[in-house]
Amino acid sequence: MEHRELLTHKNGRQRKVARTAVSGNIGVMDGRETSSSDPEVEEEVEGLVKVFYCEDATHAVPPGIRGELGNVLLLLFLYVLQGIPLGLAGSIPLILQSKSVGYKDQAFFSFVFWPFSLKLLWAPLVDALYCSRFGRRKSWMVPTQYLLGLFMLYLSGTVNSLMQSEGGPKVVTLTAVFFMLSFLAATQDIAVDGWALTMLSRANVGYASTCNSVGQTAGYFLGNVLFLALESADFCNKYLRVEPKDTGIVTLSEFLFFWGIVFLVSTTLVAIMKRENEQCRGKQRVHEETQGVMETYKLLFSIIKMPTVFTFCSLLLTAKIGFSAADAVTGLKLVEAGVPKEQLALLAVPMVPLQILLPVIISKYTAGPRPLDVFYKAFPFRLLIGLAFSLLVWWTPSVKQEGGFPLYYYAIVLVSYALHQVALYSMYVACMAFHAKVSDPLIGGTYMTLLNTVTNLGGNWPSTLALWMVDPLTWKECQGAAGQSCGSPEEAGLCAREGGVCVTTLDGYYVESVLCVVIGLVWWVWFGKKMRRLQEQAPAAWRCRASR
Repeated sequence: MEHRELLTHKNGRQRKVARTAVSGNIGVMDGRETSSSDPEVEEEVEGLVKVFYCEDATHAVPPGIRGELGNVLLLLFLYVLQGIPLGLAGSIPLILQSKSVGYKDQAFFSFVFWPFSLKLLWAPLVDALYCSRFGRRKSWMVPTQYLLGLFMLYLSGTVNSLMQSEGGPKVVTLTAVFFMLSFLAATQDIAVDGWALTMLSRANVGYASTCNSVGQTAGYFLGNVLFLALESADFCNKYLRVEPKDTGIVTLSEFLFFWGIVFLVSTTLVAIMKRENEQCRGKQRVHEETQGVMETYKLLFSIIKMPTVFTFCSLLLTAKIGFSAADAVTGLKLVEAGVPKEQLALLAVPMVPLQILLPVIISKYTAGPRPLDVFYKAFPFRLLIGLAFSLLVWWTPSVKQEGGFPLYYYAIVLVSYALHQVALYSMYVACMAFHAKVSDPLIGGTYMTLLNTVTNLGGNWPSTLALWMVDPLTWKECQGAAGQSCGSPEEAGLCAREGGVCVTTLDGYYVESVLCVVIGLVWWVWFGKKMRRLQEQAPAAWRCRASR
């Protein structure tokens, strides 16, 4: 349930545009952080920012966004394209779960979601290597989008055989292909984020983060929620058809083929018709400068070596262990219990207004000098919500009726998810506010991106581990065949051949849920206070010597 959190963590480049580069990271916090900067630091930052003017008296552009509406719409469209493969990747675990795939396979597939958390590793290469004649950002964006389209076309012809093979879905191949899709989408994200800073004028560059959040959310919705709804025969027969059929309106193969064509056609049009280094007319532009590849990597290493940053990163990498079972496994367990995957996906729709309002509301409480106090206070409530999720999974089979689940059941799931979002966003906004507060202004882009990368990674590895451990922690016994057991797939097969049935006596999900809550409480008591004390460190403790 937490993959949406990866979608809001931005960029992966080191630019000498200081706070402008950070705007894509912290959204609503950007204005506040800039206004609270030290005047002396701001003077130094201005020295790193080169602004140039292009004046054409005969072609004056009206002030405001109208003069750049075309650029804004292009950015919005590029971010929508970026969200499509992410949404598709998010829908695959639900489809695999409906095909009774094991949780170790789910854990293996979860590596698909790692590239967006690790893109800082290759972002300096995207910044430094390019063809100047074609365009700095188009040099990467155009090839990656062509590859995305080609991969989708390839998948459209092979995905049915991968999903419906005799031995079950070929998870390893699916993981490899969707990992590549995610990697390409992350690389496209780096290029588009960088292009946004020079495509829009300095006065309108703030719209880049809006295009990112709106476009990527819309793309994820199309590739996940809309696809799962249209792919479901039950949903289509119930709401969209007069005569029922055995399949949905679209199949995964058709959906991939359609978007593969869209990627290829739109990328060709952008490559031909949109010049990256257009002459600007009466606009004030930000001119990017980029450090060399090795200089950027050395800078990252020097930041990590700082005692305060190293301690903070260690805490970020372990803080989400207590939530891993609830966030990674609950949705799959609900599908396993019979909840239609498309109905589960549609519950995300009412959450969109809440997810828009929550950062605005919570930022009022994280604007002060101690934003991590909100993180600390929300932590135990999120742990309790994890226990509530396990109770919800346990209760689900007893509520199921012949026609599905009653309306009040979905209402309870929706309320539970809404409470989870409140706790999640409270912690997330607090973290982002603290990142903005402590990041060295002279290297704000790299500093912020490093902290965001560690935050994302701190959610990825516990989720993968939680999925991996469900099966080993599950206890089953063979009923109907004396002397047989179900400790392994081979033993389960022998039990079935002897006329027995493997019955789950203790679901590993419940064991994990309790263990995660215990680990989370221990972390909150021992390490949560240590994280709060980091707020008492002097600003100099967070300044990187390499930036001076």
